[in-house]
Amino acid sequence: MLALSGLALPLFGQYAGPAILSRGEAPSAMAGAVIDFRPYVELTATYDTGLAGVLVSNTGQLANAAGYGLTVTAGISGIHRWRHTKLALDYRGGLHYYKPNHYYDNGDQSLMLGLSHQFSRHTLFTLRQSAGLFSLNNGLPAITSAVPFDPTTAYIPNTDFFDNRTIYFSSQADFTLQKSARLSFNMGGDFFLNRRRSSALYGVTGESARGDIQYRITRNSTVGVNYAYLHFSYNGIFSSADIHSFSGTYAIRLTRRLELTGYGGISRVENKFIQSVPVDPIITILFGITSTTEVVHGIAYIPNLNGRVSESFRKGVLYVGGGHTVTPGNGLFLTTYMTTLTGGYSYNGIRQWSLAAQGEYSRGQSVANVSGIYGDYGGGVSVSRSINHYVHWVFSATARKYLSPDIMGYNRFVYTLNCGVGFSPGDLPVRVW
Repeated sequence: MLALSGLALPLFGQYAGPAILSRGEAPSAMAGAVIDFRPYVELTATYDTGLAGVLVSNTGQLANAAGYGLTVTAGISGIHRWRHTKLALDYRGGLHYYKPNHYYDNGDQSLMLGLSHQFSRHTLFTLRQSAGLFSLNNGLPAITSAVPFDPTTAYIPNTDFFDNRTIYFSSQADFTLQKSARLSFNMGGDFFLNRRRSSALYGVTGESARGDIQYRITRNSTVGVNYAYLHFSYNGIFSSADIHSFSGTYAIRLTRRLELTGYGGISRVENKFIQSVPVDPIITILFGITSTTEVVHGIAYIPNLNGRVSESFRKGVLYVGGGHTVTPGNGLFLTTYMTTLTGGYSYNGIRQWSLAAQGEYSRGQSVANVSGIYGDYGGGVSVSRSINHYVHWVFSATARKYLSPDIMGYNRFVYTLNCGVGFSPGDLPVRVW
């Protein structure tokens, strides 16, 4: 009977070790989460400061407006399991209406979807999908119990400076061969693109191919090696980058729900772009030409690092992570060597309460069209409380400081406040992931 019960179990989790960050996995203790699909609608009053489109004020300065208004948001999230397949979804869409300046009226949408299918006892296919559009940058999505991957490993833009329409799409597919209980091989490919409405900002298209070998040295620890190739090119300007990354990986489960995972190595970055250079003074005198353009080609080697410590709970997760890698910039700055630090906490089901908090820090060195250092830091908190079976009170606040020692106009502070009611079936408060 025990043998037959074992055969009846789902075939997921043949690896069953700590999460491997280079494969984009969320904390392993969250892998068994079962969350019903749950829709919701929210109506909130909104107040925003630091609104800045790609335009200048009457005084010739960067626009820096404040506005108040209404926001209507709807979404659905949850996980469904079949015998060999698991589908996880987190979708959110909203409409924002501002006074007194309707220039910043906008809509936003975000989708994170995870799909995995076990073809056999030793082969697994996974798909991680991210897509959306926004005009106001709210930072990187947090790790949630409803989506089985870490958003920091997806190509989601989160350092955009202007309040300008941005559209993004990221698709990541992996095929894993679990050769034995200890040894596994993974091959994957990524495609992503970002497009921005303003012609003064640049979009990017990227492709990636990667593979790794992982060996489970003990019940709770895994080591491996990883290689990745990444290419991205920009629209509206001649610029591109090719990155080859080699790293060693390590993951360990310190307790049943506490784990550490990460990788470290080196990246070879080949960068190309056009820049303006002054011409000889004699040419300037003869023809009135003061500058010309030239193609810059450079190769650099930088650290490739990423790590995460997490502790999972039955209905939430606490995590902190950070890294140093190459990013495609934010539409204003292009190829960037970026250092990041993120952390968050979420919990759902504290009697009638649900809450989440998140913070992040980034500092980048742009090495393409506009050279310089830029970054930001900020955070946010969201709270929800059940009023009755269908009605919930919701509140959220976010703040972000943009800064650059090289470009004074880049330094600005923004914050957002939302307060209102939500409608969702069920006794638990609205999820605030």
